[in-house]
This record gives sequence, C-alpha cells and structure tokens, in this order.
Amino acid sequence: MINWVGLYTLFAKEVWRFLKVTTQTVLTPAVTALLYLLVFQTVLEDHVEVYPGIGYGAFLVPGLVVMTMIQNAFANSSSSLIQSKMNGNLVFVLVAPLSSLEFFLAFVGAAILRGLLVGVVVWAVALALVDLPPVHSPAWLLAFSVLGSAMLGILGVIAGIWADKYDQLAAFQNFLILPLSFLSGVFYSIHDLPPFWERLSLINPFFYMIDGVRHGFLGVSDVDPVLALTVTAGSTLVVSALCLALLAKGYKIRH
Repeated sequence: MINWVGLYTLFAKEVWRFLKVTTQTVLTPAVTALLYLLVFQTVLEDHVEVYPGIGYGAFLVPGLVVMTMIQNAFANSSSSLIQSKMNGNLVFVLVAPLSSLEFFLAFVGAAILRGLLVGVVVWAVALALVDLPPVHSPAWLLAFSVLGSAMLGILGVIAGIWADKYDQLAAFQNFLILPLSFLSGVFYSIHDLPPFWERLSLINPFFYMIDGVRHGFLGVSDVDPVLALTVTAGSTLVVSALCLALLAKGYKIRH
C-alpha cells in the first residue's frame, strides 16, 4: 500500500522548495522565454509563415511554452537531488518510510507542477504580446504538457541520481537536454529542413512533445497528434522504468 502521508509530505517539501524562490524558479525562466519571443517575432513575423493564416509569433509561442516547461521540470528534480546529495541531507529522505515508487511520485509530481506553472506564466504574458487564437484543444494541450513535464522530471531524477557533483549535472543538461530542446521544432517546422535532418528530428522524443502542444494550441502539427502522444507516452514509460529500477537498486544514493 502507498504511504499517502509520506508521499504528500515529500511532494509538499519539493513544491515549497521552488515556491520559496519563485523569482528564480518561475519568473526568470518566463522572462527568458519571452525575450526569445520578442527577438524572433520582431525579426521574423513579417518574413516567415510556417502554416497558412498563422503568424510566426503565434507559431512560436507553443514551442517556447513547452521548452520552458520541460527545462524547468528537469531542473526541479535534478537540482533538488544533487543539492541533497552534496549537502548530505538526502539521508533524511532515504530513512523515511517511503518506497521507491513514493519517492519517484513525489519528485516527479513536484517537477510537473513547476513545469505547468512556468508554462502558464509564459502563455499568460504571451497573450499580451501576440495575437493568439483561442486554444484549439485543451485536452490535447494538457495531455502533452503533463507527459512532457513528467518525462523531463523523471530525467531530472535520473540525472540527480547519476551525478556526483554540479558539473556532471551541468554536462547532462548542456549536452543532452538543451540540444534536444532546441532541435525539436521550437523555432521551425521540421518539414522546412533538408530530408536528412527531417528524418533525424523524427527520432527526437522532444519533437513530439512540442508538436503535440502546438496542436493543442493551434490545431496544426507536423505529425499526427495520436502518433505524437503514443511516442511521448512510450518514452515516458521507458524512462520511468529506468528511474524506478535505479531507485529500487539504490544506485549512488543508498550504496
């Protein structure tokens, strides 16, 4: 049976951890995303039309929203774990009557919440800057947002488990998370790429998250949203299985 009290306590601890510094954890990422929006919209709005009838600014907003969400979901769980390991207080979580599943759900749940919160802030401010149409499908939008934030929150737990110091965590983020984020169709349609790079983009799971969120916002996408949802859910299940196996084994945290 699940220890709901312990699960909620750890989840609340992780949520309050990032809410204590909302300027750093919520507002700063939102400002960064909006700077991207202002620069690219100013330069390309009158020169680029990715989909007929949709301005470049409107095309860009969903990509920036989901890119900001997934990067912050990753940062939330990974930074919490590495800080606890470096400070030596992770032991207090490990000795609590919490199973690997409860540990997993608490950290990933808090990462999802931070990702969604940052995404909502970016979208709300973008509404004042860009002529956005009404949301096409809230259900698709919510599904991809939650799954995308969950996947990156899980990757953050894996990175936090694996890393022994901050520069290893930075390497994980700089050489894996950031390239996959920027090369996933945030700023362009993959159909505008040469054939080789278009095929390469199709093996990037981050592309399917962003394409799915764009479908939820605008009703347009580069691939079938059902396919995108299948790939995103499947990728999330794979990294979940890996993360739970590491936690159950106690890799680098118990042994």
